Amino acid sequence: MRFRDLSVALVGPLPPPAGGMANQTRQLAELLRGEGARVELVPTNPPYRPAWVGQVRGLRALARLLPYLHALWRAAGRNRVMHLMANSGWSWHLFAAPAIGVAWLRGQPVVVNYRGGEAGEFLQRSGRLVRAGMRRAAALIVPSGFLQEVFARHGMPAQVVPNVVDLQRFRPAEDRDEQAPAAAPPQILVARNLEAIYDNATALRAFAEVLRQRPAARLVVAGTGPQEAALRALAVELGIAGQVEFCGRLDRDAMAARLRGCRISLNPSRVDNMPNSVLEALASGVPVVSTAVGGVPFIVRDGVTALLVPPGDHEAMARALLRVLDDPMLARQLREAGLREVQRYTWTQVAPVLERVYAQACAPAAARRAA
Repeated sequence: MRFRDLSVALVGPLPPPAGGMANQTRQLAELLRGEGARVELVPTNPPYRPAWVGQVRGLRALARLLPYLHALWRAAGRNRVMHLMANSGWSWHLFAAPAIGVAWLRGQPVVVNYRGGEAGEFLQRSGRLVRAGMRRAAALIVPSGFLQEVFARHGMPAQVVPNVVDLQRFRPAEDRDEQAPAAAPPQILVARNLEAIYDNATALRAFAEVLRQRPAARLVVAGTGPQEAALRALAVELGIAGQVEFCGRLDRDAMAARLRGCRISLNPSRVDNMPNSVLEALASGVPVVSTAVGGVPFIVRDGVTALLVPPGDHEAMARALLRVLDDPMLARQLREAGLREVQRYTWTQVAPVLERVYAQACAPAAARRAA
């Protein structure tokens, strides 16, 4: 199968707001269209109409579900395969499960692209329901070996199709207009939503320790979420509010520009799969300090392509940050190794793998079983 022979119903969230899965959905649509495929987008997060419905709990779910089911039914009838971006929790029950059901009723093969970092806990609770849905799917793909192992423990084989990084957008600084002066205060960037699982509080505490030795340093927190007020209050409590910038959620171009101006990308997450923020930092030539959780150790090696620390340990995190800031040789080694490693996540490498998945999914059911 070639992409230009394909018509795909691509189901998933789209920006705004910008986020890992939304950005990957939009990017996949652009890449497939660039290869000549016909792509019909079915967003799981369209704007509420009328807008006031979004303020009414319960009603807002129904207001989205009915148009979503209608769009799924139409898209399943006029495309050759459905590519479903799936996540854990209510996202599975409200969006993924209905999409699988509609595709099955319409006789359309569906490729489930599962991406949730909390898959282990979710499958412990809802594994039976997920397995029932997956029996109607043509293929299950995941972006990391970590999730592949999680699903295998629950009796569901998955194939790894990694995330794709846009190396034209996320690239090292090449000229003085993009590069921060060597004498400029070092900036550390955290690009995670302000939610408990991403543990931005530990990042703030680690940064407070860094400031004791690097008083000119600055921390940029790029994200939004329910913990914003509490995190701002914690920054005040720690006495670091003047050195912390909460810049909100950034689109991909703004994020790429921010990365080119920072010295370290910090990922403090307690739960993770294949964080795009880590891959984008590697592609931008920015050393990464991350917690060693979930799928992170599957994409970076401690001391080679990143520095890994235990989750929730602000002292270990601070020591790792200071190692990078104080040791230019280490920073250069991490930068160069990261730039080499991220080549595995280009479209050139990922496209043939996805093409084979589509070909198998579109084959008759008997051929799929034999494969």
